Amino acid sequence: QLISAPNVEEKITGGSARISGQFNMKSATELAKNLNDGALNVPVNIISQKSVGATLGRQSLQASVKAGLIGLALVGLFTAYRFAGLLSVFSLVFYVIISLCIFKIWPGFTLTLPGIAGFVLSLGMAVDANILIFSRVREELKLGKNFSTALQEGFDRAFPAIRDGNLATFSEVLILYIFAMGFVRGFATTLGIG
Repeated sequence: QLISAPNVEEKITGGSARISGQFNMKSATELAKNLNDGALNVPVNIISQKSVGATLGRQSLQASVKAGLIGLALVGLFTAYRFAGLLSVFSLVFYVIISLCIFKIWPGFTLTLPGIAGFVLSLGMAVDANILIFSRVREELKLGKNFSTALQEGFDRAFPAIRDGNLATFSEVLILYIFAMGFVRGFATTLGIG
């Protein structure tokens, strides 16, 4: 049902405007109330109602932590080839501990499910960096170089790709953090910290 259809005849400046027409005090007050409230005067009927207790959040968090630990164990299983793979697993565990410590000391930080998703994605990027480095080290070892030289050259050759990937991701994180709200911002925050 149409309430009012005013025509804009001049530029609205200063954040206020005047609607003129054939109003009496009652209709003008009602129109002002509808415009200020942003909603029409309609009855609200409850169709269904649910109470969600705090245990649901605790169960989701426990399931997420369990899935994260299983995922970390599987990543460790697949990357734990030789000595370099064991170093990779230890570095990933260290990465997880450092990230969780940053989350803990960050003022007002709350780890939500989208935040966990951002953290898991950053963990995947860390695994990708390890794979790049170890692939480069393996190539250097095949060329007959000793381990310390192969390790240094593997890092040097893999670092530009890792740096560029992380800078691209961080720029996307900044855009998400600036323009998004709520859950997306939480996702961007944990991904950016990672």
